[in-house]
Amino acid sequence: MTKAATTSPAAVPTATTQQTKSIVIIGALFFIFGFVTWLNSVLIPYLRIACELNNFEAYLVAFAFYISYLVMAIPSAWVLKATGFKNGMSVGLLVMAVGALIFIPAALTRTYGLFLFGLFVQGTGLAVLQTAANPYITILGPRESAAKRISVMGICNKIAGALAPVALGAVALKDADALVARLKTMDVAAKTAELDTLATRVITPYLLMTAVLVVLAVLIYFSSLPEIDTDHEDETVAAANTNKTSVLQFPHLLLGALAMFFYVGVEVIAGDTIISYGAAQGIALSTAKFFTTCTMVAMTVGYLIGVVAIPKFLSQERALQIFAVAGVAFALAALSTSGITSVLFISLLGLANSLIFPAIWPLAIEGLGRFTKIGSSFLIMAIAGGAVLPPIYGSLADAFSPQQAYWLVIPCYLFILYYGLAGHKVRRA
Repeated sequence: MTKAATTSPAAVPTATTQQTKSIVIIGALFFIFGFVTWLNSVLIPYLRIACELNNFEAYLVAFAFYISYLVMAIPSAWVLKATGFKNGMSVGLLVMAVGALIFIPAALTRTYGLFLFGLFVQGTGLAVLQTAANPYITILGPRESAAKRISVMGICNKIAGALAPVALGAVALKDADALVARLKTMDVAAKTAELDTLATRVITPYLLMTAVLVVLAVLIYFSSLPEIDTDHEDETVAAANTNKTSVLQFPHLLLGALAMFFYVGVEVIAGDTIISYGAAQGIALSTAKFFTTCTMVAMTVGYLIGVVAIPKFLSQERALQIFAVAGVAFALAALSTSGITSVLFISLLGLANSLIFPAIWPLAIEGLGRFTKIGSSFLIMAIAGGAVLPPIYGSLADAFSPQQAYWLVIPCYLFILYYGLAGHKVRRA
């Protein structure tokens, strides 16, 4: 009795300390997710100039990056099954480093296809990382506070997302307005030389990124990050899953994956189109390059609301409902106004988007038990919404206008609202 009384108090702080260390490590990974992901908002207008692209072609940046989640999510689950979560995260970081390195020959040759391939490889590494990190942070504590933990991760992600376009924009889009004006007056040879010089601007940033990713991969490999058992089922979950033989027998997961598809699509549209949309509204690129940062700041505010309010004042379900309605409202406001006001409402879509991902994820994987890894892969595959919807937006922008193309996001938010109201409750096919 005395021995138990002596050892038990020490065990609690040790477990708490380990959990805190794990959250800090995963938070660092989410920072990397955000930094790499939201560089695309600058790459789209940058490559549109450097490679002489139209709207649809430029938004293939998002397609190449996010389609990798669809292609590689299931293989990512196989990698994690073979390596475990921690080693799998190191593998993901190394794959991302290879993708960043591909930007060097792409820039030297100004080959758009090679840029897209580098983005696909980066997305492949992120697919491995996200397949590991999202269920990890969800399971690392009580289910009802999972959205709070994911919100903390979101803050790390969006702080990086706010910094990334400013950092790359300062290099890649420096004096871009003057350059675009000069290009109109140049002959073919001079124009080619100017664009070749422009293309090389990304070499140094991506060499630095490669080095950082390799160092992080080594640090994660030797870190104290513990493994988690996602195959464990308590008695209630085991009983509910007795006759389940396939992940397809969980309709709330499948509906959640569709909601995730639409969510990532509208999130990428809000972050990656706003610089080009600002330019279309007559705002100089020297100013417009900061608009993605505004969107990321709005998302960070939403995540802070989640940290404070969930689950004390808001359930995950209610947060999903409220923020989906906000998405519809902000989109309609952007469509009915013009100039800087309309652009600011697109930025506010960041606020609306902030708590959607943190709410969808735990609702979708609830009760999966031994199907959690493959279920997480389905949700990662759904990130391909960021590949599909932005090029559709670009096509609509070419056919109608960049502003009218935002009608695309309205039905997406309405489906997310349905999932928050009823879809997550569907337990029988």
